Amino acid sequence: MNKSKALIFTVIALLLGAGIGWAGSQGSAAFGAVPLFAIAGIAIYLIHWLAFVPSYIYQTEHYFDLTGSITYLSSLAVVAALHPSLDSRGLVLCLLIAIWAIRLGSFLFTRVKRAGGDSRFDPIKINFFRFLLTWTLSGTWVYVTMAAGLAAVSSAESIGLDAFFAVGLALWLAGFAFEVTADTQKTRFRADPANEGKFIDSGLWSISRHPNYFGEIVLWVGITVIAFPALSGWQYITLISPVFVIFLLTRVSGINMLERAGKQRWGEVPDYQAYLDSTPALVPFFGKKGG
Repeated sequence: MNKSKALIFTVIALLLGAGIGWAGSQGSAAFGAVPLFAIAGIAIYLIHWLAFVPSYIYQTEHYFDLTGSITYLSSLAVVAALHPSLDSRGLVLCLLIAIWAIRLGSFLFTRVKRAGGDSRFDPIKINFFRFLLTWTLSGTWVYVTMAAGLAAVSSAESIGLDAFFAVGLALWLAGFAFEVTADTQKTRFRADPANEGKFIDSGLWSISRHPNYFGEIVLWVGITVIAFPALSGWQYITLISPVFVIFLLTRVSGINMLERAGKQRWGEVPDYQAYLDSTPALVPFFGKKGG
């Protein structure tokens, strides 16, 4: 990707973030004249760009995922601190998103440190504009992913706990448990020297080729269900949050990338072909099998 394309995609990412920022700010409580939803967005991008500077100078991607988690936590903390009357729904949403961000951020940071790096960044981090685009996209990812939850947290209206809250919480708990269990199983599998060069097809990985992604999608659907009653007007645009997560994980940086890598590595292995033929790509016991 050349400089011009990188700049164009950077602008597109910022326009998407601005659009979400405008929609989510309708009905948001404000600090002075600035909606809290917009303040959160500004904080998210600033933190990413500040982290980009030393990352480019030292040519490292080690703090990329950790920065994403920090922006989730920081933006939520700012909104919660500045909100004049944070309600129970908003408080629980803050806690659920924070728990997820801390768990996943620490997991990914530990993994990249153990591995010594992430080879996907090798051709990117040497190019200023491509690396800047990557960090900007990460900021947009954070903002759009938690847009529905953030809109509910920052909402000027207080909505009592209801059936949406109970259903959403159940979905979040199920999704979080699924994601954590899948990540733990894969980490233990890779840590066993006997599994060197093998693919995992046990535990949750026997019913889904990407159970961690399935869990993440379910928990963000849960966040959105909890947030729904607190939204109104243009804020309903933030319901794109789980759709955005599904799109990213299935079409951009998740499943497609890993499936290609898996086929390159084990494509000629009969057991792997059998695994592809018998195991759904995402939803356990359901959905597309094979490649």
